[in-house]
Amino acid sequence: MPSAVGDRLRLVVKVLGSLVADEVGQATRLRRRKRDTPLPAASDRAPDGAPEDVAGSELRRAKAVRRALESLGPFYVKLGQMLSTRPDMVPRSIRDELQNLHDQVDIQPFSVFEPVLAQDLGEDWKLRFDDVETVKPLGAASLAQVYRVTLPGGRPAVVKIQRPGIQEGVLADMALMRKAARIVARVAPRFNEVIDIEAMLGSVFDAMEPELDFTGEARNMDEAREHVRAFRSLEVPRVLHAGPRVLVQSLAAGTPLHHVDRAHFTDSERVELGKDLLRFMYHGYFVHRFFHADPHAGNIFAAPGVPATVIDWGMVGRLDRRTSLQLLPLFMTIAQNDGAGLAQHWAEMGRVTPWANMSAFISDMSAFVPKVSHLSLEDMNFGVALTTVLAKASRRGIGSPPAVSLLGKSFANLDGSIRHLAPEITLPEVFQGEVPRIMLALGKEFLGRHQFARNSMELLLTAVTSPEQVRGVLSDVANRQFALNVHEPRTPASMGGQRPTRPSGGLLALGAMAYLIGRNHGR
Repeated sequence: MPSAVGDRLRLVVKVLGSLVADEVGQATRLRRRKRDTPLPAASDRAPDGAPEDVAGSELRRAKAVRRALESLGPFYVKLGQMLSTRPDMVPRSIRDELQNLHDQVDIQPFSVFEPVLAQDLGEDWKLRFDDVETVKPLGAASLAQVYRVTLPGGRPAVVKIQRPGIQEGVLADMALMRKAARIVARVAPRFNEVIDIEAMLGSVFDAMEPELDFTGEARNMDEAREHVRAFRSLEVPRVLHAGPRVLVQSLAAGTPLHHVDRAHFTDSERVELGKDLLRFMYHGYFVHRFFHADPHAGNIFAAPGVPATVIDWGMVGRLDRRTSLQLLPLFMTIAQNDGAGLAQHWAEMGRVTPWANMSAFISDMSAFVPKVSHLSLEDMNFGVALTTVLAKASRRGIGSPPAVSLLGKSFANLDGSIRHLAPEITLPEVFQGEVPRIMLALGKEFLGRHQFARNSMELLLTAVTSPEQVRGVLSDVANRQFALNVHEPRTPASMGGQRPTRPSGGLLALGAMAYLIGRNHGR
């Protein structure tokens, strides 16, 4: 075992071992107290119905977990933030506390970062700036510190500098968690059937990689800036220099959303900005398959009269084509108040185990979706709604795709950000309004040169194996009555939860939808 991994393992075992020992001790004391003390009257209980000492014990445990993760550094902070969106894995009291996770770091003096600047920019790095505000950084996190600089000619910018030695520690943490995930898969195979820990961690690792090498973050920013051009009220900073550990970029105007005073904006300006943030993210999920994984209010800067800036592109999510196409009708079912449809699409997107209770899951969703489909952000937390579906799916034996954790984090942060600015926005309403543009973009992809050969083969196979479906789609097109269908054939429990590999006729439906939208737009 490499030295860095071995040293890290000893520290993690010490911190988590202390946490487990404290938990065992508290549980033992609580059992003795329950045994020796009569149950208190209802008037003496906590609001949730639990005795005061039980509620207090849960709160202490949750805080201890949060502090332990914060003490272990950035990787465990990110992991804890993911777990705060997984009600199928973590009890509510701990999830609530994990939402308060943040990087607990001391601000280091600028002198600590000067060697990093010299290594990435050269010994003459000072000549690149007219001024560097070294007394106080603009921001400090466990991975980096950010300073305001003035470029030659007077242009303001920021320089982001990675903390010395932080990359090695995070990579060691990743190696440890991979080993732990493989152990979980061996000792708890039934749990792993529903929640694939190794695959879930893999999606987190992939998203975090650009945070460890700023050249990757710079590529993400360049890609995002191309995608954001279609949204007039948004922009992404320009990359002025990118090295592995030093990133220089343009300065974002305004203040973070959680410090914004809504009274300084007109109502139309607030709402349009909020809707553009949603539209931008929807296109990221369904068209570009590339999205900001951490769009919290501190990562969006806004000011009246200028575009808002989405910063910090170190952590992004990427979706494969199939998962993205399966997500689209899932969102449609929420917008259309279709709980049964949501259950079906969620199962097709994930994995149905041999012991799954699909009918119960359909009942769960049929009861849940009508409660949230019409609510504005002021009355609903969409990230919480998404994780509620996840929890009910896991309870019914429906495995969810690994990308759901990252999507849940992204959505939870996004609706929290928009709530600061425009809480009256209704997410399903914005989504329904954006569907034609999303479908048009997907239709163009479907008809694109690079996809044409593959799509043609899928259409041919569908025509041979599912002639009834082809005739039905053509009939819908002729009558201009069309229902999107991008899912695979149903997965019977007898198949052991494995999804069939034969392509479906969903792409034919997509092409026909794009054709109709294109005709309507051309009129």
